[in-house]
Amino acid sequence: MSATWNAAPPPPPFRISPLGWCLVAVRGLLLGTLVFGGLALLLTLRLIERPLCGLHRPVTPHITRAVCRGAFGLLGIGYRPEGRPMQGRGAMVANHASWLDIFALNAGGTVYFVAKSEVAGWPGIGWLARATGTLFIRRSRTEAANHRDLFHDRMVAGHRLVFFPEGTSTDGLRVLDFKSTLFDAFFKDDMKDAMQLQAVTILYTDPTGGPKGHYGWWGDMVFGRHLLKTLATPRQGSVRIIYHPPLRVAEFDNRKALAQALTEITRAPLENHVREML
Repeated sequence: MSATWNAAPPPPPFRISPLGWCLVAVRGLLLGTLVFGGLALLLTLRLIERPLCGLHRPVTPHITRAVCRGAFGLLGIGYRPEGRPMQGRGAMVANHASWLDIFALNAGGTVYFVAKSEVAGWPGIGWLARATGTLFIRRSRTEAANHRDLFHDRMVAGHRLVFFPEGTSTDGLRVLDFKSTLFDAFFKDDMKDAMQLQAVTILYTDPTGGPKGHYGWWGDMVFGRHLLKTLATPRQGSVRIIYHPPLRVAEFDNRKALAQALTEITRAPLENHVREML
């Protein structure tokens, strides 16, 4: 299991003003209604969809996408996708800065997350993750064969998997080297020749005058406090999603070479973005 990233000090405490508390109340009510109303509709339709379609989900992912797009509108956070999500068999990899990444990637298209097994037990987040089809795994080299089978079954069902190879979240100002363990599953049997992997860079622009890393959620930060800060921010920033051209797994000799190439592709736009913010 990957260690939590703590290489940067947490930002100074965010003081919520009276206006901020009003925003918490209004945005929180609207966001809760949207998320849990969408979840109720999704679970209801899944009762019909699951026995008819099994792993295939022809209807419910559209609810997830609409909810996530709507969430950015309610929060006042700008959302801008660039490029196109990949077509054909394969998976996506992205840098990881915040719980908002989940909304950002879901808003861009139908995807299914690969998460560490501990997430399934997190209050609230684990419940939502299970309902939206998240694949929970144990990050271990001994699990490589099991991962291959799980990935294969999901992709045969038409699922576009997405995971965070850094293994932890950061302040959103850097991309850590991607861990290569999970990539081993894509080099086995018939998967290597058919698979593509697409790098996705998630870039956050802080609110005007706000500290760098405003939306980052890392280290020992408490989710509830970070959520309150996000809801209470009067003038929000934005998030930009860059979909890079996919790479064919067969063009790489091993998982480490593939992981390094994806790291560099994901990292370059973020480094440019940070320089522009200085």
